[in-house]
Amino acid sequence: MKIDLTDTTASKINKALVQGRRAIGTPAVGMVLTLVIVTDEENAYDALKAANEASREHPSRTLVVIKRVSRSPRDRAKARLDAEVRVGADAGTGETVVLRLYGEIVDHAQSVVLPLLLPDAPVVVWWPVSAPTDPANDPLGSLAQRRVTDTYAAEQPVRELAARAEAYTPGDTDLSWTRITPWRSMLAAALDQVTCKVTSVEVEGEEFNPSCELLAMWLADRLHVPVKRSSSAGPGLTSVRLESDCGPIVLDRPDGSLATLSIEGQPDRAVALKRRETAELIAEELRRLDPDDTYSSALRYGVERLGGATPAAAESAGASAPAGKKAAPAAKRTTPAKKAAAQ
Repeated sequence: MKIDLTDTTASKINKALVQGRRAIGTPAVGMVLTLVIVTDEENAYDALKAANEASREHPSRTLVVIKRVSRSPRDRAKARLDAEVRVGADAGTGETVVLRLYGEIVDHAQSVVLPLLLPDAPVVVWWPVSAPTDPANDPLGSLAQRRVTDTYAAEQPVRELAARAEAYTPGDTDLSWTRITPWRSMLAAALDQVTCKVTSVEVEGEEFNPSCELLAMWLADRLHVPVKRSSSAGPGLTSVRLESDCGPIVLDRPDGSLATLSIEGQPDRAVALKRRETAELIAEELRRLDPDDTYSSALRYGVERLGGATPAAAESAGASAPAGKKAAPAAKRTTPAKKAAAQ
């Protein structure tokens, strides 16, 4: 069921939600959290589709905030709020409100969202694109216990990682980090099977993919060994090679689906390591709302401490060039955010 409201208020939206629930015969609210999606019109459909699929595991009230910036000074001065309320089959297992903000109200989105939050329930804010540099101090981000960004959607992902490290606040997380959960689990399980000491690591993956940098930083932070970052044609992460005093341990995934785990003295094993969709990533993030200390530690390790001479490393060097010295320009990445494949 869909209810369209033009030039409305938060109070009228709440009444429409109650009306919609009664109309479909489910007056009780059985949702566990509020998910606020801050996006633009272009990316709203994909983000909402992912949120609806994730709601099968986490029934939630989803608020989609779309800020419509007008070019006309007259239109910018006129504040207006349009809303689309969805309940029942049109909203997954929860309920959805699409908010379109015009004029001066664009700068006060938090005043619109606040009355629509579920009472006594956690709040998660997700920016699929154009995330603020400091999510915790963003007016909408300050309402949330968990703030989800995606550095892959940034024009210069490695510089974005450095900015995220400087502004990190407990509760921040990144879908580029979520994408490497299966890799981290597989590598940890492989190291549990041997008693060897790792001496060096090489992480191979496509250029300008922040998941590769995050995995390399995690390994360097945990193993306290040199880690080299090298580039490949992809897709995404393609290989991790750990050199140890008992021989190499290699996790290789050339096709983005099936990987091979090779450990010295053991037969090679095929393991499923499929690249996941955004809905699976969001569902994973909603399973835990406490601070991710492992992510924080890996992020603060620093991209500049990794070995290798990839364009990503050059981009990072450009970001940290001393004042007065002109750094070499980093190559620009023009892949649209909505085409970013899951790691």
